[in-house]
Amino acid sequence: MSRDLRPPVDILHYEIVQEQASALGRMGRALEQSLTRLREFDAAHGSSEVPASMQPARRKLVMEAGHALWMFVVQREACGLRDSRHIMRTYDVPSEVQRCMGLAPAPSKPAS
Repeated sequence: MSRDLRPPVDILHYEIVQEQASALGRMGRALEQSLTRLREFDAAHGSSEVPASMQPARRKLVMEAGHALWMFVVQREACGLRDSRHIMRTYDVPSEVQRCMGLAPAPSKPAS
């Protein structure tokens, strides 16, 4: 039976870094998925204006993508990666998604 001779703090640091990398990957995939849903919605409704009846659904997708972007940026910053311009270019994040990044969704109204 082999025994790990590293100091406990080194072992803990290694595990923390592993979890940070795993969380970063999850957040990146969540951003990709939310941007894909938004792009698919836009493709299904053509390049013209979205009908008024579909605007709430599209707005919800934009807000979800903004939340996913926020979560990814925060996780990257926790890992020491401070420049988010790279994310915006690599993932081709629309400016409307960037503008709603970090906004909390509006509370739902109670049914009357």
